[in-house]
Amino acid sequence: MLNRIVRMSFRPEEVDNFLAVFNASKHFIAASEGCEGLALLRDSSSPNVYFTYSYWKDEHCLNKYRYSDLFKEVWSKTKVLFNDAPQAWSLELADQVK
Repeated sequence: MLNRIVRMSFRPEEVDNFLAVFNASKHFIAASEGCEGLALLRDSSSPNVYFTYSYWKDEHCLNKYRYSDLFKEVWSKTKVLFNDAPQAWSLELADQVK
């Protein structure tokens, strides 16, 4: 399994627009081949900073989504709302305790 975390910082006045884009697309993203889960997290000390946390069967499935028309559409609507460059990490679980 591959975990994907994307950090996004938005102009404060654009947060509601981002949430509208996310809410309109989240079920389609979660239904993408190989997507095993999707969560949206908000930074507790910076309310305009959000993270998406998604779980993918493997890197192939993640990349299939990243090059899809759905991703292109969602990303084009999202990236214009940023006030800082996004950051992304693809991670594999190394260890876990309860």
